[in-house]
Amino acid sequence: MATSHGNRQRKVMTDEELGRLLVLMKGADSVELKATVPAADQRSTIDALGLDAIEAQIRQVFFFDTPDLRLDKAGLVVRARRVQGGSGDSVVKLRPVDPAELPKRTRRSAAFGVEVDAMPGGFVCSGSMKGAVDAADVREAVHGERPVRKLFSKDQRAFYGEHAPDGVGLDDLTTLGPIFVLKLKSTPKGFDRKLTAEMWMFPDNSRALELSTKCLPSEAFEVAAETRAFLVSRGIDLDAEQQTKTRTALELLAGAA
Repeated sequence: MATSHGNRQRKVMTDEELGRLLVLMKGADSVELKATVPAADQRSTIDALGLDAIEAQIRQVFFFDTPDLRLDKAGLVVRARRVQGGSGDSVVKLRPVDPAELPKRTRRSAAFGVEVDAMPGGFVCSGSMKGAVDAADVREAVHGERPVRKLFSKDQRAFYGEHAPDGVGLDDLTTLGPIFVLKLKSTPKGFDRKLTAEMWMFPDNSRALELSTKCLPSEAFEVAAETRAFLVSRGIDLDAEQQTKTRTALELLAGAA
């Protein structure tokens, strides 16, 4: 459903979608409110928020999938990151998910979390099994010096096995990446919450700037209203077409591979 907004078309959730969002949030652990900024507005947005790129943390993001993106088509995202300073992490993410349909053993895992990602006009609920890993181990794996499965814990491998296409093991996957990311957390003047800015630099030399803040499901609507009001007051266009970082990255990386 779309409504006119000046000369622009702005997506608005239907009553049915809003009801579904409320149900999903009841079973979620957190909500992340996101918005991507059009390329033409990225510099002015950085200036408006007083962001200093020199303070950003450098990350390398690697995805693991088949050349024809069979995991992506099955709703799975398998990823590892190297973080400036030597640390890193890995994740096996399934989306969309219904929290009510997840096995209890999965929900009991301390490494597992359910999050609703909401952006202007849409949302998705995902379940992520996370793990910590050294940046050096990630480097060895993407260079073929360590099996990819070694980047993932027993719980992560089990979660992957439950949802991956038949016959596609972790060590059968192709490394896609890296994507270089600059991540900066700040509390801009006039906004009393942490705001995260991520600049993703894609292999075709395009960039994606995403702004986000996390909150509890019970406070999502209040925080969404406050965040929107703040960003709009800084001249940031939240009615622009939204870009999904992971999908963009996977399509570009698979095409290059």
